[in-house]
Amino acid sequence: MRKMVIFGATSAIAFATARKFAEKNAQFFLVARNAEKLESVKNDLLTRGANKVSVHVADLGLSENHAELFSELESKMSDYDTALIAYGSLSDQRDCELDFEAVHKELDVNFISVVSILTKLANNLSAKKEGTIAVISSVAGDRGRQSNYIYGAAKGALTVLLQGLRNRLCVDGVNVLTIKPGFVDTPMTADIDKNFLFVKPEAVAIAISNAIDKKKDVIYVPWFWRYIMLIIKLIPEFVFKRLKL
Repeated sequence: MRKMVIFGATSAIAFATARKFAEKNAQFFLVARNAEKLESVKNDLLTRGANKVSVHVADLGLSENHAELFSELESKMSDYDTALIAYGSLSDQRDCELDFEAVHKELDVNFISVVSILTKLANNLSAKKEGTIAVISSVAGDRGRQSNYIYGAAKGALTVLLQGLRNRLCVDGVNVLTIKPGFVDTPMTADIDKNFLFVKPEAVAIAISNAIDKKKDVIYVPWFWRYIMLIIKLIPEFVFKRLKL
């Protein structure tokens, strides 16, 4: 039976993924900042077959909250074997260009706070000599584009950190999964016009649950984003810098 901690459990992708593992009788420790939504997710998972569900309310973007969070985790589910980090923000690129405080917040939420959590998870699971750490990054981190390069920079840094962490923890039997979604139809992308490239959170959840079970290293979701980003990365810089992307 899998024992899973989910950071950002009320996000659309995390919730859909948790449902997949609830059907397999998993236990959960759920973390998010909205108590009402957390309770709703908890009840849904129990209805779907979850063995046990504990919750903790915290703003994960504030690293100073993490010590209390991990203390609670140790008291409620110290033998967890799987962690999914699924929270983040998508701020307005123009706001970031005009105000460093907006940049600072974006980097704190999408990178610095995640590093804080990963540091604790890595040390805990390394000592246990087993486990899985799955983290939602983004295809936006594969190459900087004018439309979202602040968000992309945070996700790019996270992707590199996960590469190093995977290299470090492999010898300890801990798998590190980097999840790179493309466009997903969630509340975070509500203001973006949808096209055929968008997928529902449920499709992403299936890919994530399969990747965790199969101990994969990196997945693009949907799969075709691997080839889209390969093409984008191969465009010469003297051409790329003139493109409106």
